[in-house]
Order: sequence, then structure tokens, then C-alpha cells
Amino acid sequence: MGRLDTILQFLTHPTELRAVINYKIWRDVRDITKPEEFPTTFYDRPTMRRCWELLDLTSRSFAVVIKDVEGDLARTICIFYVILRALDTIEDDMTLPNSVKLPMLRSLHLKLHEPGWNFDGSGPNEKDRQVLVEFDVVQAEFALLDPKYQVVIEDIARKMGRGMADFAALATPQTPVAEVNSIDDYDLYCHYVAGLVGEGLSGLFASSGKEREFLADQLTLSNSMGLLLQKTNIFRDIKEDVDEGRGFWPRAIWGAHGFASMKELVDPEREKDALFAASEMVLDALRHATDALDYMTLLKCQSVFNFVAIPAVMAMATLERCFMNPEIFRRNVKIRRGEAVKLIMRSVNPRDVSYIFRDYARNIHRKVHKEDPNLLKLSIACAKIEQWTEHHYPSFLSISAGSGGGGIQTQIDQYTSDARAPLYAQMYKDAQEKASRERREAYIADLRKRGILKAEKTDEAGEKKEVAQLNTPGDNELKMWHVVAMIVAVLVAMVGLGALIVWVILTYFND
Repeated sequence: MGRLDTILQFLTHPTELRAVINYKIWRDVRDITKPEEFPTTFYDRPTMRRCWELLDLTSRSFAVVIKDVEGDLARTICIFYVILRALDTIEDDMTLPNSVKLPMLRSLHLKLHEPGWNFDGSGPNEKDRQVLVEFDVVQAEFALLDPKYQVVIEDIARKMGRGMADFAALATPQTPVAEVNSIDDYDLYCHYVAGLVGEGLSGLFASSGKEREFLADQLTLSNSMGLLLQKTNIFRDIKEDVDEGRGFWPRAIWGAHGFASMKELVDPEREKDALFAASEMVLDALRHATDALDYMTLLKCQSVFNFVAIPAVMAMATLERCFMNPEIFRRNVKIRRGEAVKLIMRSVNPRDVSYIFRDYARNIHRKVHKEDPNLLKLSIACAKIEQWTEHHYPSFLSISAGSGGGGIQTQIDQYTSDARAPLYAQMYKDAQEKASRERREAYIADLRKRGILKAEKTDEAGEKKEVAQLNTPGDNELKMWHVVAMIVAVLVAMVGLGALIVWVILTYFND
């Protein structure tokens, strides 16, 4: 994209320009190269510095969010990502025969304990081949990780490598990449290449102590996080994959729309059918959205939340941008830079992230074609995201900072027309009255316990009333003559004081 295109985008989307300016001014981006960060990033160590460079080389988008994770967890995730990128490079390399590829995939986790191992046999055009060429550097840093992290990373590398090998084994000279047939096969493949990444990250989060231990056991939600991102990438990269002889869209989807091969999807003459097949791919990806939202509500560490949330909202934005967009069959479609920055600035808590999901789901729903065979299913999928958001974070409630820095206040939006607002207001009023009644009853019970309120008497209407009585050392009753005596004493004292004042005046001020 040229500079003129960027200027034009900002002129036509001024809120995104504002977001970019705010990002440059206010966003506190972690600089791993600063000496004060060395105790956790180890950027001063040559092997670790090279691992950070390999991260930048293989992923520009993920590198940014990984570096922002606080403490030594960023370094751990960096090594984890580069190791998995090595596996992915082996799997994607169409120049490697299965006789070489399969054993490497199944044994790469063992190379993590083999100092000095590397591989220089990848195809010259394989963009991430350098990770394998310098794998000995990655292995050296893996060996320095805490054993609790090594266990998680090695386990995921073992599972992923074997899963990739199982699918690669189905390939033939005619189909270098094995076709994915059913939706179940598609889910399984995405689990191996991305769902396991989510599972491993959850294990690392829990092991670090930055998240609660039970997060490591949330395998379904972790898997859904990975599948949402992976299926978005597969959907978006259709043109690139077809051009390079790869095909990851399941036959169950494109075959149902009358295509004999994935190459036919990029045929301009069949654009309408291809768009309907693409909309079904989006439908399949959207079924993981609410699980992803559930997962993010479990996170408590802000930097971990940002690391998870930012790629998720980018995925939703990409799905919306590519939905019913014929350009995906001609080029790689991406969201605008300003839009990406705007999403980064907003993705700071589960409520705002769910609203982002909801807004993009609404946009997808608006673009559903009336002739789309999946019109009803797409409407339901978008409605589920809307329902999840409204259930957890009702839109008629406004949240603001308390006065004087007194925390967060939640109140009903006075301008809302939502029919639920009066019901919520009544529920709030009832809750207040109940709390007031309970406080009153507790106060009366305390007075009874202390003997200040002794008994209940029934009046003429049959209602019970508390009678206040003061304690005495003897029988805890205040005798009437005591009251009379006190009154008389007070009167006598007042008369005496008055007489004293008159005598003083007459004696000392008498002319």
C-alpha cells in the first residue's frame, strides 16, 4: 500500500486517524531491548536476541503482542512460537518428500533436547526456512527455560507434529497437500495446527502464575480460541493457497456448491457460487466466537488478556471484511491499518471486546445475500454472538468512573429505549428495599440482644410494636418515681440557678 492510499484511508476514516495518533502518544509499548528489561527478556544474551529476531522474521503481527506480555512469560511464548513455526515450515514445504517430512514432524519435539541440531534442507523459497537452519539457537534457549514451561512446550510440539504427520501422510504426488474432506476432518486438522497452540498457551499462562491454575484444564475453550484464528486465516488465504498448490477448505463445503476442485473457486465466471461457499466458511468459523468470548472472561492478567484479545478481534474484523467480498479470490484482503490500531486501543476488557464481536457480527448479518443457502444459519450464528453480549453485558447499562476516583459505577442509560430497562430498575429498587429491610431487622435484633428493646406489644390494630425500655442494675426497669424525682430535681436546680442569678444582679449591680 502506497503513502497516498494510506492518506486517503485516514481522510475517509477520521476516527482511525485519531486512534493512530492516540496510539503513538499514549500506548505504552514494551521495549524488550532496554537494559531494564534484560532480566526477563534476556535480550543481552546472543542466542535469545536471535530468537527475538526469528520471531520478528516469521510473524510481524504476533511479534508485537508477544513482546507486550509482562515478565518472562513473553520470552517463553517467543520460544514456543518459534518452535511451532519450525513445525509449520516443515509441513508447508512442498519440496520435501514424505520420506523426509513425516519423520521430522514426528520427532521434532525430541530435537529440543539435542544440542546443535538444525536442518538446511528446506526449499529455497520457503520463507521461514531460517528457523530450521538456526534451530540450534532455539534449542539452546529452550534448554534454559524453567522445566515447568519445557514440559508444556514439548508436549504440544509432540502432539502437533504427530497430527501434522498424520495429515501429510495422506498426500500423494497428484495432491501434495491432502484434501480435507468432512467438517470433522477440518476441525481435527485445525486442532492440530492451532487448537493445540491455544491449549499450550493456556498451560503456559497457568504455569507462570499470572493466570489461575484451572485455565490449563479449559481445553474446549482453548481449542476454540485457536480454531477461530486458524479458520479465519484459511478462509482469507484462499488465493495464496490455491496458487501454491495448497487447499485447506473442506470438500464438504466447496463440493456442496458444485466445485470439482479448489482451483475452480478462483474462476471469475463462478464468482457467485464461490462467494456462497466462502460464506459457509465464515459460518463455520463463527461457531467458535462465543467460546472465545467465554475464554477471555476467565483471564485476570491485563497483558495476557491483551495478548489473547487483540488477535481475536482482528479475526472478527477479517471475517467481516472478507465476507461476500469477491476480492479474496484475487488477492490477500487485509483490514486497514487504522482500523487495526483502533481495535488494539479498544481491546482492553471482556465487555468492550464482546461489543466489537457484536458489531462485526451485525455487519456480517447485513451483508448476507438473500439467495445464500445459509442465510438462516448465518442469521442464527450472528444472533448467538449478540445474545451472548447482551446476556453478559446489557447495552442499556452505562459504566463510568465513580466520583472522586471512587471505583466504577453502573447505571441505566437515561436515553435508552430498551424494554428491559424498567424491569431492571424495578429489580434494583426491590433489591435496595430488601437490603434496607434486612439492615433494619439486624439493627432491631442487636437492640434486643443488648436489652434496649425488651418486648413486643400488640396495638389495637393487631400490629406488633417494639417497646423501648432502659436497663437498671436491679430489675432492668425504669420506675415511674425515678422519672418524677429526676424531673423535680431538674426543676429545683433551674429555680435555684435563677434565684442565684437574681441575687448576683441585685447585690453587685444595684445603683
